[in-house]
Amino acid sequence: MNMLLYFKVKNYRSFRDEAVLDLEAAHLKDHTECLLQHGKNSYLPGVAIYGKNGGGKSNLIRAMWLAVQFICNAQKTQTEKAPVPVRPFGLNDYSANVPTSFEFAYVLNGIKYVYGFSATRTCIVSEYLKAWPNGREKSIFTRECQQFIFPKDGERQRKQLISEAVAANQLFFAVSCTMNYKPCIEAMRWFREYIVFSRDYTDINRNLIEYREDDAMLQAIVSAARTADVGIQDIRFEIDNKEIDLSASSDDVPKDMREIVKAVQAFGEALRQNGNEAEMQLNAGKLRSTTYHAGRNADGTSSSYPLRLSDESDGTRRLMTLAPAIERTLANGGVLVVDELDREMHLMLVEYVIGRYQEKSSNQNNAQIVFTTHETALLNQEILRRDQIYFVDKNRNDGASSLYSLVEFNVRNDMNILKAYLLGKFGAIPEIEEAR
Repeated sequence: MNMLLYFKVKNYRSFRDEAVLDLEAAHLKDHTECLLQHGKNSYLPGVAIYGKNGGGKSNLIRAMWLAVQFICNAQKTQTEKAPVPVRPFGLNDYSANVPTSFEFAYVLNGIKYVYGFSATRTCIVSEYLKAWPNGREKSIFTRECQQFIFPKDGERQRKQLISEAVAANQLFFAVSCTMNYKPCIEAMRWFREYIVFSRDYTDINRNLIEYREDDAMLQAIVSAARTADVGIQDIRFEIDNKEIDLSASSDDVPKDMREIVKAVQAFGEALRQNGNEAEMQLNAGKLRSTTYHAGRNADGTSSSYPLRLSDESDGTRRLMTLAPAIERTLANGGVLVVDELDREMHLMLVEYVIGRYQEKSSNQNNAQIVFTTHETALLNQEILRRDQIYFVDKNRNDGASSLYSLVEFNVRNDMNILKAYLLGKFGAIPEIEEAR
């Protein structure tokens, strides 16, 4: 079991005050069949975050991404004088001098962890890691600036030696992993393997190369193309019209082309396993993808006609790009974080993606999805529970964003929450002033 319990952030970009994205389920009677279990508590398989443009919802995703990147890479990026990459709230005269803080509570292999740190641009102010291996809290380390506190156990001396190698602008958590401290290495796995951020690009070729040896991921891309129901029958690849025989031995293929050849071979196999006997061609030069659609000739006969993959709809390419991340989290557990899930995708495709996480038949490993959206049609209690709907709004007077859940409002089971939202009952909508 690998999942996110909550995420907290304070003093980052538009979030001046603490914002808490809590995935623990409220005591509601609707859609209990979709809930995930850890111990005695229930958790949500997904959360939708709404807000007006410029309200701060993307900053919440940025906060999660920045924290994870820094946690995973601080030992590499933080040279002696490198600034800590935090960005405090900028619309007052005091927040610049206040630390930015992040905290994650998560479950890894059934064990609960809480990790957090706070930092200014120059140094780490605090840092801590706790675990509950037997249902009891255990402190692994605590830090206040360069003062480290370790529990009195057999590993105390080892951790003390590691702390001497940690610079003021580095995380103990990250450095300890490079020095092979196993409790931190294990806790770090969640950040490296079980929180996945969607790609901002719709480049299927890049996905193919990255997942060239992972048939399940390649098949997920194929399945996504079919789910989109846009008539794709086949996908082929060309490189500047210079043909390469894919059946040739690797020694006969130019070195710079071998990785691409592997990618295409794997993708061709994935297609064949899905009932497509596609002839795959690769030409040496720049990789291009071509999709083939069924068409009808003047004489009434059927034929297959090409389109560049770049000519496919943005929605098709977007879903195909998301597919490996969706497959990865559903297969292994963990959380997928997507900014603007509905961007370029039809509502039915968005509902399809959400449904993969909401339904136990497709989500057997407690996977979760956290996403921002403008798609108001999802404000439907038949699709999402009330505690699965969050809003981000920005105060017009001081510019600070706040995060809050729909369950904080008095909402009846039969309320039309879409209508109520558009009427401004929950905030987080644009305030449009008529031109004079």
